[in-house]
Amino acid sequence: MFLLFLAIILFISFYLLAHICDKYFVDSLDRIAKKWNMPSDVAGATLMAVGSSAPELFVAIISLFGVGGNEEIGMGTIVGSALFNVLVIIGASAVVKKAVLNWQPVLRDTAFYSLSIIMILVAFQDGQIDLGEASMFVVLYIVYIISVTNWRKDLDDGTKVHEESKKEEKEVEEKEGLITRFMTPINFLLAKFFRSPQHYIWNFSLSIFFIAGLSWVLVESAVEISHILHIPKAIVALTILAAGTSIPDLMSSLIVARQGRGAMAISNAIGSNIFDVLFGFGVPWIIMLSITGESIPVARENLISSVVLLFATVLVIFFLLMVRHWKIGRRAGWFLIGLYIFYLIWSIKQVL
Repeated sequence: MFLLFLAIILFISFYLLAHICDKYFVDSLDRIAKKWNMPSDVAGATLMAVGSSAPELFVAIISLFGVGGNEEIGMGTIVGSALFNVLVIIGASAVVKKAVLNWQPVLRDTAFYSLSIIMILVAFQDGQIDLGEASMFVVLYIVYIISVTNWRKDLDDGTKVHEESKKEEKEVEEKEGLITRFMTPINFLLAKFFRSPQHYIWNFSLSIFFIAGLSWVLVESAVEISHILHIPKAIVALTILAAGTSIPDLMSSLIVARQGRGAMAISNAIGSNIFDVLFGFGVPWIIMLSITGESIPVARENLISSVVLLFATVLVIFFLLMVRHWKIGRRAGWFLIGLYIFYLIWSIKQVL
């Protein structure tokens, strides 16, 4: 009975994360970017990335600062989310509509993503994270942002798509209103806390508060579920939390793919992974190291398997696109989703 209660709590928390991130957090970030006159490319690579990946970032922070040795939940959520983004989000976007990609941005993003994975391997080798290693993650993300700003034309087009996707998102919500109607009482209560879009600073601050609180609920629920089912916490993070925290990315990518902009959905999935790894690991570590002044112990037990899985997905996507002349369609999409299901089965078998 308690397990069912935790499952309901997780479902509601995932819904709230997706709803708050999409309706309030991302919108307030968009308005802040305009207020600061930030170039669209810089805003997309920084503020918008924070908006779509905020759940993973806060889960990593909460698990790192929490008691009871829950660091593996943050690691598992980011690694699992990376796998979900590449296999499920790209796969589902391809199933919705065939995409034709420009090979140069794909090559750039896969190169940075590969570097990110290599940095995980190097940083975790000695089982300790120091300030220098943590800083290198953030530095590489800054280098990625600089690289992105040199692709202004592509990214300016992406901004137009983002604006168009907001309009279509409202239409999709009207068509897929079953969950929304079920959650009407919760949405009504949320609306009482948040203000009109013009009060974007208030909405931004309140969104952070809610996302942090919901991330804490997710971490604690994951710990309890792992205890009840007698499975490692990392497995819960790699599967349930990873998929749940990636819901905002999945929703926005499917909306864009329906518009026939599948290339953008695929680029966003890989770009989100770069943010998750470099910013999602680096920033919590720097905060923790600045407070304690001591190195952070990290688990190495599943390091090699995690790195192999992440590299494998990069290679699969890259060679799949290259062989198909930078096109990806329905059959390839179902293949990627099938790989993710195979990964879930393999992960569960590891603990049985």
